[in-house]
Amino acid sequence: MGSLREGSVVLSALEKCMSSMQAGCQMVKLRGGSKGLVRFFYLDEHKSCIRWRPSRKNEKAKISIDSIREVCEGNQSEIFQRYSDGSFDPNCCFSIYYGEHMESLDLVSGTGEEARTWITGLKYLMAGISDEDSLAKRQRTGPGTQWLKQTFTEADKNGDGSLSISEVLQLLHKLNVNLPRQKVKQMFKEADTDDNQGTLGFEEFCSFYKMMSTRRDLYLLMLTYGNHKDHLDTADLTRFMEVEQKMTKVTKEHCMEVVAKFEPCPDNQKQGVLGIDGFTNYMRSPEGDIFNQAHDEVVQDMSQPLCDYFIASSHNTYLMGDQLMSQSRVDMYAWVLQAGCRCVEVDCWDGQDGEPIVHHGYTLTSKILFKDVIETINKYAFVKNPYPVILSVENHCSIPQQKKMAQYLMEVLGDKLDLSSVTPNESGRLPSPEALKGKILIKGKKLPPNIDEDAEEGDVSDEDSADEMEDDCKLMNGDTSMSRKQVENVAKKKLDNLMKESKIRDREDPDSFTISALPPSGKKDKDKSPHKGKAEDSTDTTDEANSSTNKRMGRSFMGSFSKRKKKSTKLKKTSSFEDTDTDQESSSSASRAPLHHSRKKKTMKLSRALSDLVKYTKSVGMLDIEAQAASSSWQVSSLSETKGHQILQQKAAQFSHFNQRQLSRIYPSSYRVDSSNFNPQPFWNAGCHLVALNYQSEGRVLQLNRAKFKTNGNCGYILKP
Repeated sequence: MGSLREGSVVLSALEKCMSSMQAGCQMVKLRGGSKGLVRFFYLDEHKSCIRWRPSRKNEKAKISIDSIREVCEGNQSEIFQRYSDGSFDPNCCFSIYYGEHMESLDLVSGTGEEARTWITGLKYLMAGISDEDSLAKRQRTGPGTQWLKQTFTEADKNGDGSLSISEVLQLLHKLNVNLPRQKVKQMFKEADTDDNQGTLGFEEFCSFYKMMSTRRDLYLLMLTYGNHKDHLDTADLTRFMEVEQKMTKVTKEHCMEVVAKFEPCPDNQKQGVLGIDGFTNYMRSPEGDIFNQAHDEVVQDMSQPLCDYFIASSHNTYLMGDQLMSQSRVDMYAWVLQAGCRCVEVDCWDGQDGEPIVHHGYTLTSKILFKDVIETINKYAFVKNPYPVILSVENHCSIPQQKKMAQYLMEVLGDKLDLSSVTPNESGRLPSPEALKGKILIKGKKLPPNIDEDAEEGDVSDEDSADEMEDDCKLMNGDTSMSRKQVENVAKKKLDNLMKESKIRDREDPDSFTISALPPSGKKDKDKSPHKGKAEDSTDTTDEANSSTNKRMGRSFMGSFSKRKKKSTKLKKTSSFEDTDTDQESSSSASRAPLHHSRKKKTMKLSRALSDLVKYTKSVGMLDIEAQAASSSWQVSSLSETKGHQILQQKAAQFSHFNQRQLSRIYPSSYRVDSSNFNPQPFWNAGCHLVALNYQSEGRVLQLNRAKFKTNGNCGYILKP
């Protein structure tokens, strides 16, 4: 308890440090004469300068943080030595050395506590600047000099006494330092301060090295637990491990092992201390990670029914970027599967020559062959872990191409395809991840049991199809006769309409974790040939979707969309969740039968061959949560984040109970055309199993998702509490 209390006090003091400096205090500024000047010193609002007042030269009465070379405690400077012993309490004295000529600002505070606040705060700020800081100076004059000098010499391939940008890049590669090339060039330019532009001398290399390797938070921790020293001895390291890392029974021998393993400086190793580089190495290693390494392996019971697990799920897996203009790539499936995702989505449409294709319908996203997707899934599904993969099939194909899909699934997946009998067992429960190891489950629609056994096809509801784009977000709404130019004009008009109806978010929900920045899709600006405009035509190549006009239009669409204004609809509400979003999703579903374009048609034709591949994961919509709670466990209810939030607000308890025996899938609103992500946590809290996210949109949501599933060996399954 003592260590915990001590750590709390230390951290609390550090939090107050910056605010105390910004509030300011009176200190005596010493000069060469016999009398000092009382001035009010403070840190400016940007934390970039120390300022004081009064001063006859107000603009010059400041010292920038990035010009500070060193902060020294006590009364040891040349100016202090001019005063007789006993003139000032050493605990209240400190000196700031700054500028190219190492000028000094010698100060005497009112109390020792004020002096310590300023010393600690300045060192903290110096650790985070993008210039030659005090750490670099200490390394040049301290025990790390020899190690840095040796590294510099080895990297100097041509022996000219300086490093070019190419030599620096080679060095970083050798050291396994992964930094963006642009970031390296920026730091290189900042460190290159002399007249010899384009290369770094040793002094400049020290500055560059510190920019690259020093983390402000770690340096502050070292100062705190090292009592302002530039290293941690075994006693300091023990206290840090116990207070910060919550480790118990830390021995001196263990600390010495840490020094031997992570400290790069030989002199520090001999002294048994950990410098900033060694401390950084330790904290960046698995041994310093807050994550429990035991959870790198599967540690949870995997023998419970599927409905007892959260399952890592991807939305529109094939897309590399936004939902309107980006490329579709088969290697996206390889990537997400190896990243631990266990439910991937495949949007299937009729293609040329009888070959089904995968892309986002009614948009200018490029097209890939369904067969190539299945072959990729077959190859990568179980490379990293053996637990079952759910293939969420969004079927928009004609009967002949549905049969081709079934053929490929059978031929390519072979024994991996789960074709278990679904005859209810005694408990009527879903199988477990353990029982389904190495198996791929098809999630899709299924023919009703009352259909003639000899019938090769039948009608199924199309209203329960998940994840369909709203009509006012579609670029091509069933009209296959338009030229590419016409499609582009339609897109611009739709964007204008969305703007007029205030559908583009002008602020972010603080709880939404929305990611607005998109990764580049890697498109080339070269094809300006006419576009056939046919949504299901596989002859539309990727290049045809890559004109400069499209790139501009794609960027225009890259915004997030909020709740929409109410619009008129001829369809009556069929759900008890009365909200404009529900209205619009219902009308969108009603309009989407791939073979029947009338808005009144709510059914589609389904091939028996494809239907028979669906076993435990039949796709259904969420119409009546209480009625469906009593239905078969072998179905997956899909609903958008919008409808999901409505249920959470109105029937949270029923939803939680529903999720105890049946699978549910939540997918992003169709208005997230920028591929942004919603906050999955409320849905996990309600027990939703398959919370589908856009894996191509890096950000806080995916970080949260990764952290959640990492706790069970990143196998894609987390046992519910």
